[in-house]
Amino acid sequence: MPKTPLQLDWPAPEQFRILRRDARAAAGHLRLCLQQRNWRGAIGNWSGAGIGSSIDFQDHRPYLPGDDPRYIDWAAYARSGNYIMKLYREEVSPGIDLILDLSRSMTWDASKRDRLFGLAAFCLESAAALGARPRMTGISGDKVHLFDPALLAGNAWPAPEFSPADGPPRLEMLPLQSGSLRIFISDLLYDQPPTDLMRPLTAGKGRVALLVPYLRLEEDPDWQGNLELIDCETGGSRRQRVDPGVLASYRQAYERHFEAWREACRRYNARFARIPCEPSLVDSLGADAFQKGVVEAWA
Repeated sequence: MPKTPLQLDWPAPEQFRILRRDARAAAGHLRLCLQQRNWRGAIGNWSGAGIGSSIDFQDHRPYLPGDDPRYIDWAAYARSGNYIMKLYREEVSPGIDLILDLSRSMTWDASKRDRLFGLAAFCLESAAALGARPRMTGISGDKVHLFDPALLAGNAWPAPEFSPADGPPRLEMLPLQSGSLRIFISDLLYDQPPTDLMRPLTAGKGRVALLVPYLRLEEDPDWQGNLELIDCETGGSRRQRVDPGVLASYRQAYERHFEAWREACRRYNARFARIPCEPSLVDSLGADAFQKGVVEAWA
């Protein structure tokens, strides 16, 4: 019977080193899909939502006093006798908010806990390789932990000082960057309508990608007979007789739950990928996350 997970189970430094090694290996083959949309952020290498001085031509407009004469379209001047400015698409590094669900259901099982931090490390490695500057936050209930960027390059991340809270995360409390890509790593096992969580995630013109770790035994359990079931969020338990009918009802409810999340993601134009915890990190990312366009292969 699994232990009662009343505290945040944090990886040891040696396990962090293994997770970072695997994340670097995965980031050598796959990367976050950042270049398929317009972004807002610091000056960098992606097409942005403003006007700048990249080589990507966008439009013309009349010359105004104070404009840089280097961007006058002299061919247009020769045709019309009017000074016309060339406008180019602004280059930016996309802002990335990486959000970790630190609820008990994410950390009580070692495989899911390691997949959580492995995915986080992959996102950091991928963002760094692409020149982006991610900000990483952990959340449980109404408790928020902002990770120190200076420590994220190391092989161990300090654990938050709080214990996981009951209830779904209060995502409206997160200090999200305007127009950023919000990557939320969570099993989404909340008894709450998905739209209640999608609204704060997409606020401020945010773009959302959900990475959803799951265990095979969560999706397709082999329970049977008289069992003691433990609520991993509260530590409470109850006895339950599980027969084929009960098991079938569970599987149907599980599928309906995630279909509701898929529908919410379609409604909010978010990307949704389920990530199995059992395979290697690169194999797990190369399945649903690759097919759904959350990650892509390096060119």
